[in-house]
Amino acid sequence: GSYQVSGIPWTTSSLGLTTSPTELTFPYVTKFVTVKNTTSNNMRVGFSQAGVNGSNYFLLGNLETLTVDLRITKLYLRSDSTATTASVLAGLTGVSADQLSSSWSGSVGVG
Repeated sequence: GSYQVSGIPWTTSSLGLTTSPTELTFPYVTKFVTVKNTTSNNMRVGFSQAGVNGSNYFLLGNLETLTVDLRITKLYLRSDSTATTASVLAGLTGVSADQLSSSWSGSVGVG
């Protein structure tokens, strides 16, 4: 039922990103996440630190937006090479983050 109702809003904007990963931790499991690159510099979006530092990430270019329907508790962002900024919107479920026992950091295709 937690995934059938509208999500609880969670948002942050003007995140300054460098080539070091920024970890966003959600207090509840997400229903969806939207990430917007708010500059013309490329940025990486992934589900583990190893992913955004390696080859398992989405690349967002100039003012691009990515929306995904995923059940996650953490999101990793970093600039591709030059400092950039981002905004994030998530819809949270009522499921506590500690109830999602999977860590995607060791999964194939994640990092």
